[in-house]
Amino acid sequence: MAKKNRRPSGKKTKASKMDSYIQPGSVPGTIIIDQDAPPPTIFLIDYNQTSLTHKQINTPEECVPYLDTISVSWVDVQGLGSADILQRLANVFSLHPLVLEDVVNVAERPKVEDYEDQLLIIARMVVPKERICGFYSEQVSFVLDKNYLLTVQEEPEHDCFESVRMRIDKSKGIIRKQGANYLAYALLDAIIDGFFPVLERYGDRIEELEEEVMNKPSRQTLQEIYQIRRELLQLRRTIWPHRDVINSLIRDGYELINEDMKPYLRDCYDHAVQVMDMVENYREITNGLMDVYLSAVSNRMNEVMKFLTVISSIFIPLTFIAGIYGMNFNTEKSPYNMPELNWYFGYPLCLALMAVVAGGLALAFWQKGWFSKF
Repeated sequence: MAKKNRRPSGKKTKASKMDSYIQPGSVPGTIIIDQDAPPPTIFLIDYNQTSLTHKQINTPEECVPYLDTISVSWVDVQGLGSADILQRLANVFSLHPLVLEDVVNVAERPKVEDYEDQLLIIARMVVPKERICGFYSEQVSFVLDKNYLLTVQEEPEHDCFESVRMRIDKSKGIIRKQGANYLAYALLDAIIDGFFPVLERYGDRIEELEEEVMNKPSRQTLQEIYQIRRELLQLRRTIWPHRDVINSLIRDGYELINEDMKPYLRDCYDHAVQVMDMVENYREITNGLMDVYLSAVSNRMNEVMKFLTVISSIFIPLTFIAGIYGMNFNTEKSPYNMPELNWYFGYPLCLALMAVVAGGLALAFWQKGWFSKF
């Protein structure tokens, strides 16, 4: 089985993202090619129960001999960086101009559109990052016909279809015995299942943040909680329309989706609901972490104020005693003008009095348990 030719995707600038949107008033079917989009790479997998062809092709026209056969043909286009190749693909597969627009303009919401003999499915795929918590997200477009499936991905670097390729290559399960509609289901199911590894990483990181919030909360902890909340919101916005897409495939009676496929699609629907439940649970946990963080910071502040109060309570009477002895007295005028100033042991007695007062207060605070957390 040939390996995918993976290229690192370039980082889009703010200007290039804005340029990727269609201007108001544009002609229907207008396509916008992102300047940073990688050039298309086309892979063909043609199979039936007894034979398998898997190769990379150079031109869209090479797909033509495979489209009219009884075998299933999967044409996987990775990259949207060439308007010429995409237009030639549209000619080869007889795509409606609005289909090509939805495929190329990648800001589409997941949806299903019926175009006579073809079915367009727009989905959004997420892939976990390798070493850090987070995910890559890209649009995947399906054009389903009776004997072939055309998929178009934004870039070649990340996808979650390798397990499906392995099943086709090793003839695992029933995928080689089914038609193109089963292949579309298998890929859509792989997209939905791709959310679980992403959520697993978020679950592990949330557990670490729970311990961090309880033991040593910091400003960085707060920033991570906010970041996870934003990313979970993105996941929620991504998975939510998929439920409607799968539900439409089950209930709307498309000719290309036969009755035998509906049990599989219902299973895929259940997976989408599970993903939604996990996302909602993690969002509630992160909201709770925010409250716990604020409570932990408030408790720490209270402990600091308590400690300062204890110190102040001990030194206030000592300051009072020292302030009295710092006053100016004249014992010749009156015996009540601090007679202790003329005592031989006046200074040691004053220090002893201060020690007794401080010690007594410290003992009283200790008995009340105020020193237990210091």
